[in-house]
Amino acid sequence: MQRLFVFIILIAFAAPAMAQDRRPSHCFAIADMSPELNFVHKVAWNTPTADEFTARLTYINHSMYLIQSHGGLNAVTDYTGFIGGVSLVPDVVTMNNAHDSHWTAFPHPDIPNVLPGWRQNGEPADHYVDLGEMLIRNATTDIRSRFTDDRIEDNNSIFIFEVAGLCIGHLGHLHHEPSDETYAAIGRLDIVMAAVDGGLTVDIPTMVRIVKRLRSSIVLPMHWFSGHSLERFLAAVSDEFDIDRRQGSEIEVSLRDLPSRPTVVVLQPVYLESFDD
Repeated sequence: MQRLFVFIILIAFAAPAMAQDRRPSHCFAIADMSPELNFVHKVAWNTPTADEFTARLTYINHSMYLIQSHGGLNAVTDYTGFIGGVSLVPDVVTMNNAHDSHWTAFPHPDIPNVLPGWRQNGEPADHYVDLGEMLIRNATTDIRSRFTDDRIEDNNSIFIFEVAGLCIGHLGHLHHEPSDETYAAIGRLDIVMAAVDGGLTVDIPTMVRIVKRLRSSIVLPMHWFSGHSLERFLAAVSDEFDIDRRQGSEIEVSLRDLPSRPTVVVLQPVYLESFDD
């Protein structure tokens, strides 16, 4: 009986310590999902989202997405320095440097938060940026060396954007299936942007395993150089995912409208341009 009492005391003291190791994030909780997915079809990137519980995602090019909050925060993934013929200066940009098409050495000087996903001064990237309406954090993965078959540890980042109650993930230039520890660090992803080229990043079967394990409500394909790799990916996931093909480049999503059945939404990449709605 005395041993049991000591064990209970040890657990009680250990629990807060373990909790402190994980930074605050609502993406480690399980969200209830509504049975129907409702998107706003005609939206403009330069207008407010429907309400504070709605986020907008716009596919700009390659693996570059614009993520926006109702209050006007703007985040750009895999920022290359050019997002279109607009004067928009993002509040935060994320980058990975496996290839030149995923980063720039010369980001706009007025961008207040530039988040590189690779090692800095020999240490893995470790980001946790709280902007109020949006929180951005990362989980690192390994990449292949450009010149050998060796792995470079922790040199790519999966970035997670917590906005409007949603957990939105960008897998970056993923070269290997995440480890169990990495999946745990990612947490819940309601929406995931996944590279489906099947060559420079992970192959199609591996990416299919990844998105099926993540079980995100919405998968946004990116990094597809031809319709062939995209179609291979869509065919491979169609047994468990609905397929929704769009002609536009943007969607608005809220937590209350997520689908009960996972859905792949195919958007068309378009650089941002100024226009009146």
